[in-house]
Order: sequence, then structure tokens, then C-alpha cells
Amino acid sequence: MFPFPPSTSDCVKAHQVCLADPQCEALYRGLELCAADAAFSALGEQVASECLERQDALLAKHPSLLTCKCQRGSRKEKRCLRIYWRVRLLPGNEEPEVSPYDDTLTDSRLASLVAASSLQLDGENQCLKAAQDCGLFEKCGSLRSEYVLACTKPHSGTNRCNQNKCHRFLRRFLERVPEEYSMGLLFCPCTNALCGERRRKTIVPSCSYQVADGVQPNCLHQQSFCRRDDTCRSRLADFLSNCQPSHLTASGCLKDSTGLCLRAYAGLIGTIMTPNYISNSSADVSLWCNCEGSGNQWPDCLKLQHLFTDNRCLRNSINRIGSPKLLPSDTTQLPGPRPSPLVQEDELHSSNHLPDLSNNVMDSDEEEELAQALEEEPEEDNQFDVIQLYSEKATVSSLGAPGTGGAESPIFGCASPALLLVLLLSASLNWG
Repeated sequence: MFPFPPSTSDCVKAHQVCLADPQCEALYRGLELCAADAAFSALGEQVASECLERQDALLAKHPSLLTCKCQRGSRKEKRCLRIYWRVRLLPGNEEPEVSPYDDTLTDSRLASLVAASSLQLDGENQCLKAAQDCGLFEKCGSLRSEYVLACTKPHSGTNRCNQNKCHRFLRRFLERVPEEYSMGLLFCPCTNALCGERRRKTIVPSCSYQVADGVQPNCLHQQSFCRRDDTCRSRLADFLSNCQPSHLTASGCLKDSTGLCLRAYAGLIGTIMTPNYISNSSADVSLWCNCEGSGNQWPDCLKLQHLFTDNRCLRNSINRIGSPKLLPSDTTQLPGPRPSPLVQEDELHSSNHLPDLSNNVMDSDEEEELAQALEEEPEEDNQFDVIQLYSEKATVSSLGAPGTGGAESPIFGCASPALLLVLLLSASLNWG
């Protein structure tokens, strides 16, 4: 018997300890086979019984495999989630799942974020401001350009986008950009339809939200497919856990944390269960699915739908957050003066390639993934439902204004003393 600490541990570490015990390793390998079979079809009664016996024996020998958690966005997340779900057989649609993520260290930070972002500026378009803030932060602007390009680029030989690629780059954006920026883009409050349209189009819904033929699938079918993928299954379990409504708390959430609910909702974006706003005039959200053909599972399907369309926890969480006011400073080296966002956007569409990402901190495997995903040159196509990356109101002067965080104008920046000296010399010669 290998000793394990009683506190929550990382599933990768728990798995390493298990592999050092031949009996534990054999039980784990058996459960891997069970999970692989269950992903394709329901297990037979005898097989399911044998798998449950293996699961009970494994968890009795190494209980930390039952209590371990994973860190969202970490380099080991996929591996950790795979281990987490291998020792848990697929439940039925009516059985709730426990979130694999450890949110104990981030709950207080998210609460502070929600509180700070609830301080609105009267009359200001919060969604426009959130988009400009993202554009002025190098990492946010670059990663946002990446997913917009991935979600608007037609698939090879078709006029449709590649939804899988779009989802992958959306997840990349949400996992790597500080939440002060991503939350502002996703949940900015709106008082008019123009602002609401910008908010609704943030995730390029024509590719990431809707299916190619425009026909909505059954919600329970979507949930079933989601549970066959470790990432989607984890994000859905996290949402069901952290956005569970309650009438007993002021926030309307069972866990009484609107921050955790917002993070869980955002975690679904970029999966087959991607939700989005359903209109430009409200903050109502929904999945892209319906309950047609649910048969005797109609109540289960409606229950899943209502967790998005009629969820007081989710609704209160979205209504409490707005565009953040205190943004973290960019610790990377400041880039040189950049052209107007309008010029940047024109260059992006004319050259059909991503802007310079030299200021991004990327690993070699990430660079390879990016190059592989965007190896084909995109063609211009305006059919996709996407809002412009930058606002037409963001000018060079506004970018260089004090307090905006933008680069200084190349004319009035560091070169201004030299220009003044030349002007003075010219004037003295003319006067002489």
C-alpha cells in the first residue's frame, strides 16, 4: 500500500504513484479498456459489473485517484483529465458529474474580478471598450486575431468554416488571455442593439455556435457526444456544478459564487456544447440545440436546456459583470509604434496572414500547432457572422493618449526633441 496525503492532489501525481504498484497499474489498465468500450456503446450488464468491481478495487487501494483534481489551462490538463475520467465510468443523463477542476485557489480572485467590473461608466459602450482594451494588450489582440481568422477561413474546397479548428483556437484564446480581458469581451453589459450585436458576435457564432446546415441537433445527443470527449465532458461537468441555481442564496447560485459560474460558462465555449447570446437586445443565452425527438427523455432534455435559458444563477452572474476597470500590465517588452487598428485590419485582410506574433510567449509545440492549423492561405469571404476586431473609433491619437496603454505616436513620441531642434535651427537661419 502506497501512502497518499488525505488532501486533494493532482491526478497526474496520483497516477504516477499508482503505476509504481503493479496491482494498481493492472486495475487502471482494465478501467481504461472499460472507458474505451463505454465511449462507443453502453456496456453490457456483465461487463459493466466487472468494470465497477475494478473501479471499487482501485479506489479502495488508492483513494487519491477519486479525490484528485486538475488545473484548468495547465500544460498537463489533457493528460490529467484523461486520468480523472478513466476511473469514472460514464453516467446516465440524469446522473450529475463532479467537476474535475480545482477552483479553490481562484474563487477569491474571480469574486474580486466580478466586484471590480461591476463599476460601470455611464453612457459608455462597454463592449466597444472591452474590444479596444483587448486590442491594446498585445497577447489578447494577437490571440483574438488568431481565432477570428480560424473561424472565418473557409474549409479547403468548401465555402464553410472548419468548426473544429475554430473551437480549438477559441479555447486557446480563453485559456491564455487574462480573464480581465476575456470576461470583459464575453460578458460586457449592453443597453442597445448595436452593443448587443458586438457581444453576440464575439465568438463568431456563424462558425463556433451554429452547425453548417443550420439544423439544430437534439440537446441530449449533443450531451452524449460531449461526454465522449474528456475536455468537453470536464467543461460540462464544471458548468453543471458551478452554475447550479438555488433560491437559498443571494447570488442565486448553489455555491454562491457568480465568478465560478462565469468561468464555467466560458469554459464551454470552444466545445460541441458552445452556448451564446440569442439576440442583440438581451443577455439571454442558449445552446444551439432543441428537444425534438427526445421521446420519453423529453423532461431530461428540457432540464438541460433550461440550465441555459432559465437559470437564475447564470443570469445573475452575467448581469453582475461588465468590462473590467483595472487591467493587469503587460510584462512583455513593449512593441514599437503600431499603425492605426484600421490599417492593421486592412493589412490582415489584404495579406491574408496573421499579424506578427513575436511578442507572444509560445512554445515550439504551440508554434507548430499554429502553423499546421493555418498552413493554407485564407480567401476573402464576408459570409461569416463576425464583428470587426477593432473599432473605427479607435484612432492613432486615441491609442497614444495618456492612460490608454497604447503606443505613442511616432511623431510626438521619443523623436519630438529632435524635431524641435531642427525647427529651431531652421527658424534661426531664416531670421539671420
